Amino acid sequence: MASPNLWNLLLGRPLATSEERAEQIGPLAGIPIFGLDALSSAAYGPEAALTLLIPLGLLGVKEIVPISLAILGLLILIFFSYRQTIDAYPHGGGSFTVASENLGDGAGLLAAAALMIDYVLTAAVGISAGVGALISAVPSLQPYTLVLCLGILAILTLVNMRGVHDTGAIFMVPTYLFLITLLIVIGVGGWHVLMSGGHPAPLTPLPVPAPATEMLSLWLLLKVFSSGCAAMTGVEAVSNGVMAFRDPACKNAKTTLTIIIAFLFVLLLGIALLCRAYGVAATDPTGPHYESVLSMLTRAVMGHGWFYYVTIGAILLVLALSANTAFADFPRLTRAIALKDYLPHIFLVRGRRLLYSWGIFVLVALTALLLIIFGGVTDKLIPLYAIGAFLAFTLSQAGMVMHWKRQGGARFRGFVNGLGAVATGITAIVVLVTKFASGAWITALLIPAMILVMYTVRRHYDSVAKQTELDTPLVSAMVQEPIVVMPIDRWSRITERAVSFALSLSSDVRCVHVQSGEEPDEISKSWQRLVVDPLHIACKPVPKLVVLMSPYRYILQPLVDYVLSVAPKDDSRKICVLVPELMVRHWWENLMHNRRADILKVLLMMRGNHNIVVINIPWYLEREIDRKKPAA
Repeated sequence: MASPNLWNLLLGRPLATSEERAEQIGPLAGIPIFGLDALSSAAYGPEAALTLLIPLGLLGVKEIVPISLAILGLLILIFFSYRQTIDAYPHGGGSFTVASENLGDGAGLLAAAALMIDYVLTAAVGISAGVGALISAVPSLQPYTLVLCLGILAILTLVNMRGVHDTGAIFMVPTYLFLITLLIVIGVGGWHVLMSGGHPAPLTPLPVPAPATEMLSLWLLLKVFSSGCAAMTGVEAVSNGVMAFRDPACKNAKTTLTIIIAFLFVLLLGIALLCRAYGVAATDPTGPHYESVLSMLTRAVMGHGWFYYVTIGAILLVLALSANTAFADFPRLTRAIALKDYLPHIFLVRGRRLLYSWGIFVLVALTALLLIIFGGVTDKLIPLYAIGAFLAFTLSQAGMVMHWKRQGGARFRGFVNGLGAVATGITAIVVLVTKFASGAWITALLIPAMILVMYTVRRHYDSVAKQTELDTPLVSAMVQEPIVVMPIDRWSRITERAVSFALSLSSDVRCVHVQSGEEPDEISKSWQRLVVDPLHIACKPVPKLVVLMSPYRYILQPLVDYVLSVAPKDDSRKICVLVPELMVRHWWENLMHNRRADILKVLLMMRGNHNIVVINIPWYLEREIDRKKPAA
């Protein structure tokens, strides 16, 4: 087992609840924590769109600009909508919270299911896209795609377990390196476009776009638009994590959101314009000569020197680390859902670094499963993506419309959110319809399945609350000694200790011995001398010895049947079952002893009722022997 010092080195020292304020962040750290998903989508959003345009040949490259402008228009609308959400919900206004409070629990659960799926896909797509960027630079690594994906997931888990503050500090360098290098590529490329009259020559040869095999159609444009909308996932993260910012939290959150959207706008527009100017077309991601769009664009503008490798390295890091947005928001989302009893309360438990650790564990498990199923290939994951995000966008904005309506005097704000709800709702339908056959049907099935799970959890908690609820005072007449039942196999130190404890609980103690007939009944012969006589002399209550015959050599079943037979059907008296158990020091020593005590406890808990109480009486073997040794 790892020493505490090693855990402190890997995960950081444990934080007290009073240290939470020190974990809060400002806009500078907020960008890598909450913006990596949105910013990194500039690396795979345009590529996802261009991949679908491959059948159009060179014409497809030209269509990327108007499609990108439509996506950017939607992005600006969502940006203004979420700024208003931050103002209205300064304690965190994720889609689940907004939809639940304004549209009801049903809409809230729909948003919650959509968001949880979206966050898992965010982690999987980000990691797989990062590995895709690495393979573009080093094609020989393609056979190790899945191994690399799982390795990056493990590293991300370790980093995020250190807490929000440390995570922001660690991710800051790769995030800003990514932004600087891509902005240099866009700036230099834009300068070359202007100097060449709109027809710059690439510094290194680019693959020639394949000949056109299809005609341009509205259906194809809708499919391309829906794939390109993957660039807008993660925009909600800031509004959901307002409480992570230091005061003034709302101002810092809005500043962070503004910076993220401004950078994303420049990146998406710059990449689209340069791809068209340089004639950069996507390559088949499953083919042997695959190269990412950003790899081709960077070497076309900057050449194949050191800057190319720095840029590709930054893209790889940010794409892989973009899963951090899911790590930051998924635990907060599951906590919010668990507070309303729609998820197990274990999601409310905070870990050593003030994190909701179980949310992280579940996210990691689901992401790993998704990567394994789809082999870590981004193109296979993209069709499942964005549906959850846009469904959550729509419900959040519709909820905000109802919020402003109740507030009164906020018609313009209501109009902005209403426009956002209509636009994102239409987009969600387009994404679902165009990607349905490619894999979106999986997401469409998972969302109602998750809602069903959450309703089941809520029904369980409601049932527990109803059955355990009590507002009447204690009834003194019901306070009486329990009937104590204790299984014994022979007279030993373990038995002696258990009997002593049983007599301290009640005067009605019943020691039950199961006799199979294969061995002599030694316990009955010695009971009078070892137990009855000493207790009579001391004027103490004497336990009753109950011998059960078991002709078929069963031991546990007769014990359980006896306990159930003496257990009262009402609450008049409790049955306390003491289970003596030998505790060994080393795990392998358990193999040399039967584990009937463990099985007996399980059977009693499964078949028992609220009148039966099970108490374990451990005997620590070596420690007890050491205690008996005389002092030197």
